Amino acid sequence: MAMKKQRRSMSILIIALVVVLSACAPARLTQKGKSSAVRALRQRLEAILADSALGRAQAGVRIVSMRTGEVLFERNSHLLFHPASNQKLLTSAVAISLLGPQFIYKTTVACDSGAVRDSVLSGPVYLIGRGNPDLTTGDLFTLAQALARRGLREIQGNIVCDDFYFDQIRWAAGWMWDDDPSWLYSRFTALTVNDNAATLTVRPAQMPGRPALVAINVPGPLAEVVNRSFTVARAALIDSLELEPLAVQRRWQENQNVFEIDGTMSMEEPLRTAKQNVLQAELLAGYVFRDLLSLCGIRFAGSIQHGLGPSKPEILAEHHGALLPVLVNLNKTSDNLTAELLLKTIGAERFGRPGTAEKGLRALREFLGKCGVDTLALRAADGSGVSRYNLVTPAGLVNLLSAMWNNAGIRREFAATLPLAGVDGTLETRMRQTPAGGVLRAKTGSLSGVSTLSGYTTTIAGEPLVFAMMMQHYLVSDRAVRRMQDRIGAEISGFTRE
Repeated sequence: MAMKKQRRSMSILIIALVVVLSACAPARLTQKGKSSAVRALRQRLEAILADSALGRAQAGVRIVSMRTGEVLFERNSHLLFHPASNQKLLTSAVAISLLGPQFIYKTTVACDSGAVRDSVLSGPVYLIGRGNPDLTTGDLFTLAQALARRGLREIQGNIVCDDFYFDQIRWAAGWMWDDDPSWLYSRFTALTVNDNAATLTVRPAQMPGRPALVAINVPGPLAEVVNRSFTVARAALIDSLELEPLAVQRRWQENQNVFEIDGTMSMEEPLRTAKQNVLQAELLAGYVFRDLLSLCGIRFAGSIQHGLGPSKPEILAEHHGALLPVLVNLNKTSDNLTAELLLKTIGAERFGRPGTAEKGLRALREFLGKCGVDTLALRAADGSGVSRYNLVTPAGLVNLLSAMWNNAGIRREFAATLPLAGVDGTLETRMRQTPAGGVLRAKTGSLSGVSTLSGYTTTIAGEPLVFAMMMQHYLVSDRAVRRMQDRIGAEISGFTRE
């Protein structure tokens, strides 16, 4: 009897064990399938990175699931790389977090208290900038119109341009001297208008033998145009006679706002546009404002000066600019001037005026530390990434992007500032007709021998991923390296664990 009970107990135990093992088998199989999918993904990514384009170069990659925290792939993710314009991810993250999405830029027209009597302003008018990178001629025109609506008909003093919200350093650490005179490297001032650049339009003359017709949007005497161009009847003559093609260049080596137009243009050619930076950019808004006052019927016979406004000004008109459009312009078009002005704005708002790059970088490091970024594995020199002094790891970028993703209050706004693959910004023509198209959002970066791409994507199974790709020290074309990044972006966007 005892033996029968013992056998019965053993049978029940074996049956129970079989049931348990049977229940566990699908889970183990599913987990195995998931691991196999990740291994296969890693193999495909390794094959992409084995391209000969990176034979003598360095690549750092990190890809993490925001759902599970799993590192799906990494290579050299704790080594330091030049971020190029991926530096703008740091700047924009600090800006939206510290300044807040509702931050407003103010550009003010003011005078001394009691200086306006009837329709006459008896003293100077102050044009006070507070760092808005997107201010345009149209915005200044609304300010001039506001003065006219107040009944102002004459200004007897000067226009004083006050940009002392920032320091007076116009260039960033590590920026190269021969980047002048491109408008991509405009001078920094808290009173910025039209990207602190001159736009020149050139069209052929109506008769051969005459100079091309040139227009510039920078008023005199701030800028001068020297036109030595020549118009010919047909484009074929330029090649057959070995004539020099049309060229527009500021005398940047002489530090002059003299724009020279040389070479030949045919009557068959369409309008050409050239854009270059301007020296004494702190005065540019004043000269533009002067001409707009005249358009609004306000007499002005004074000069344009650089100076400090009163401590208690009487505000005559004010323009407000929102932060979020500025961040969209920063990341989607990769605007360098915007990044540097933002960095100084952060410094001014966090540590007091004047805003400086040093104050901005101090705030940046504090913020990154709170985001889990190892600030000992970081060197930040500017806000845009133009400087080669900047160094960051792919792991650091992923940690920052993960922190921004986990901040539900600003996640959507921050992600919306990034270019969308195949749709807009610097990714408009990339990854079209792939799983990444219309899905992957990322910031591009490019310097000579450096290409970076970092951001977010969602797999076809709906799993959110964060990634950083950083390539440097290559001698092949940027296009070849970007193709590799695009293949990786398509692979991870099309990834599934099943």
